Amino acid sequence: MSGGSVDYNSREHGGPEGMDPDGVIESNWNKIVDNFDDMNLKESLLQGIYAYGFEKPSAIQQRAIIPCIVIAQAQSSTGKTAIFAISILQQLEIEFKETQALVLAPTRELAQQIQKVILALGDYMGATCHACFGGTNVRNEMQKLQAEAPRIVVGTGMLNRRYLSPKWIKMFVLDEADEMLSRGFKDQIYEIFQKLNTSIQVVLLSATMPTRVLEVTKKFMRDPIQILVKKEELTLEGIKQFYINVEREEWKLDTLCDL
Repeated sequence: MSGGSVDYNSREHGGPEGMDPDGVIESNWNKIVDNFDDMNLKESLLQGIYAYGFEKPSAIQQRAIIPCIVIAQAQSSTGKTAIFAISILQQLEIEFKETQALVLAPTRELAQQIQKVILALGDYMGATCHACFGGTNVRNEMQKLQAEAPRIVVGTGMLNRRYLSPKWIKMFVLDEADEMLSRGFKDQIYEIFQKLNTSIQVVLLSATMPTRVLEVTKKFMRDPIQILVKKEELTLEGIKQFYINVEREEWKLDTLCDL
C-alpha cells in the first residue's frame, strides 16, 4: 500500500469543476478510480451517492475512498466528508446492530453536518448515525445509544465515559485533525484510540499538514497512504473572488448593499 512519491495533476484525472484543489496532488498511492461505478460499492450505497447529487468523484475522492488507512489533505468543497462516509457505509454490516464506526470532529456544527451527509448517502441502506456533542444531557445520550445502537457515531467523547462500546468499532475517522489538535484534543484522541482494536482502520483528514498532525499519525497509523496537496497549491478552483475599487472609505457600505 505504499511506494515512491508520485505527483498527479487533479484536472488531468477527471475531477469535476469546483471540487478539485487547484494544483498538484502528491501521493504514495497510484490507484485512481475516476467514477463511482468502478469502486465496487454496494448497489444501495450507489443509489444514495447519486441521489445526493454526486455525478463523478473529485480528484481526492478518486484516490482516497478505496484505501483503508489514509492521511488525506482536503480543503472545504472537495467532498472530503464523502470520502470517509462512503468508506464507512461500504464496510457497514447493517444487519449487525452494533456501533461499527466512530468519527471525531472538532465542533458541534461539523458533527451535525457529517451526520446529515452519512444519513443521506446511507438512506437506501437503512444506515443509522448518531451525533454526540457537549451541551446535551448525558443520561439522555446514554439511553439513545443503548436503545438505538447506531451503526455510526459522530463527534463523541462518550467512549471515555463507557457509554459506547468500542468492541465492534472497525473504522476510526479524525476529521479536521489540525483543528482538533489546535483545540487541545490530543490527549482525548490518544485515550480513545487506546480503547479501540489494534486492527482498526484509521482515516485522518486535515486542511493542512503541520508537523503536529504528522506526529499524531505516527502514534496510531501503520504505513498510511498519504494524499497531500502541495502547500502552495491550497487555493480552490471552485471559489471565485471579486473586488470592487471604491474611491472613498464612506462609500464601502453602500457599495456592498448595492451588490
